[in-house]
Amino acid sequence: MEWADIVTIHAVPGPGVVDGLKKAVKGDLIRGGLILAEMSSKGNLCTPEYQESAIGIAKQHADFVLGFIAMRPIADGFLTLTPGVQMASKGDALGQQYREPKDAVRQGSDVIIVGRGVTGAKDITEAAALYQQEGWQGYLERLK
Repeated sequence: MEWADIVTIHAVPGPGVVDGLKKAVKGDLIRGGLILAEMSSKGNLCTPEYQESAIGIAKQHADFVLGFIAMRPIADGFLTLTPGVQMASKGDALGQQYREPKDAVRQGSDVIIVGRGVTGAKDITEAAALYQQEGWQGYLERLK
């Protein structure tokens, strides 16, 4: 696995998917994965049972799994990367449900995943800086 430092892992195939990824790492390269545990889209299929299985896989492979893509922290000792972060909208016609960066970080997210809030902005550099500032503000509020 020379083409990526971190990969997204779906838990649906079971723990064998992580075994395969670990075997694909060549030499002394340091690589890891993030398990998709929750999604920001309405009606997604990440059920509580799926999440429990994802957590079990992560714990079984803590030497490779860095954390979860999730709406909130779901397991101690792992990073939480939160999708569906946008300031301009609360949702879209496709069922996406957005959260403010401050809210995501305040509620425990380590990293916010911002898509269209930056890529759809007139000035992407300015937009990225604004999300960074808002996320940082949420972190400072979390520390209080």
